[in-house]
Amino acid sequence: MVAELLHELGYSLQANRKTKEGDAHPDRNAQFEYLNQKVKWYMRTGQPVISVDTKKKELIGDFKNGGREWRPQGDPEKVRVHDFVIRGQGRATPYGICDLAQNAAWVSVGVDHDTSAFAVESIRRGWYSMGKSTYPQATRLSITADSGGSNGSRVRLWKLELQKLANEARLRIAVSHFPPGTSKWNKIEHRLFSFISQNWRGQPLTSLEVIVSLIAATTTRKGLKVQSEPDRGLYPAGIKVRDTDMAQINLRRDKFHGDWNYEIVPQGSINGTVIS
Repeated sequence: MVAELLHELGYSLQANRKTKEGDAHPDRNAQFEYLNQKVKWYMRTGQPVISVDTKKKELIGDFKNGGREWRPQGDPEKVRVHDFVIRGQGRATPYGICDLAQNAAWVSVGVDHDTSAFAVESIRRGWYSMGKSTYPQATRLSITADSGGSNGSRVRLWKLELQKLANEARLRIAVSHFPPGTSKWNKIEHRLFSFISQNWRGQPLTSLEVIVSLIAATTTRKGLKVQSEPDRGLYPAGIKVRDTDMAQINLRRDKFHGDWNYEIVPQGSINGTVIS
């Protein structure tokens, strides 16, 4: 009777809806415009632009994976009832790099901590596996990233590891972070990660090799190409970066929000020009 009365009054059972983002940063829109102009400049000059982020960690094993898959009627895939970590299997951490101009992506699938060292190692692998051959004349690399996580704007180790990559690859690495609370606008979310989730829906992620295979098989109508490989390296958490180490980083902050927009220049020389 209560339910009938509620229906008559215009009520219905409804789920929560994520709409509240909290207080917006006063420079939120200005940062989006600034970031957009930088990306356009890099693309116009033929320099690579990548969007990076960590995808949700996934349990490795015969666990339920949301979605449906075609199978003989009455013969669903049998999976575990409880989602407890399997000893020796652990969790997989996919870190993605999406080339915004080429509609191509690289995903490293780690099995250890999601640290800045892991994030930059993923960028390094992506660069040497696909980026360097695509942009043989590149002297710069632009990265768009969230403000938090392993590639956060305040994370010291992120900048230290990027300096190592800049030195090694001889690239000026420019980073622009999305304002806090706007990670859903990161292009990698809807150009790559959403399609990976669609591609492996309903399929238990039984091993690291299966996860890598499913990621690499992801494509779209617009011709997205994805490369992926496992990263079994160890990336310990809690590494502290000293002030003396930070002082050695060749960090050049932009005039507009240097905490969100900055460039890391290779140490040494480029084409005979000494960089300090």
